[in-house]
Amino acid sequence: MGIQVEFCPDLALRDISEYKAGRRKEDECIPEPLEKGGEYSFLKKGQKNYWLFGELPLRETKGGGVLSDPKASIVIVEATHFIEGDEIYTKGRYKVIELIPEGKMYFNGYEKIA
Repeated sequence: MGIQVEFCPDLALRDISEYKAGRRKEDECIPEPLEKGGEYSFLKKGQKNYWLFGELPLRETKGGGVLSDPKASIVIVEATHFIEGDEIYTKGRYKVIELIPEGKMYFNGYEKIA
């Protein structure tokens, strides 16, 4: 079977409506309101590895690889793997550096536009 690890170029969370409907935990969703300078917790199923030394996009996921354009530029300040039952999870904290208005380009590939 091997070790299953995913390297993630962004942090993809669900819409907060998923939490309000009881389908997801709060930390699996983009908080409301999302504020520049705010620090928030996240939770992802699986063993995820994130870049910790720079900005990366925060995106909304619908599941199955369906992702929004970046909603914010963030830095991940902490990431930890843990086991609950027979599932592995990644939890951590991120800080919002900049909110990205819809339609505005902030990243070119994985590099921030100056």
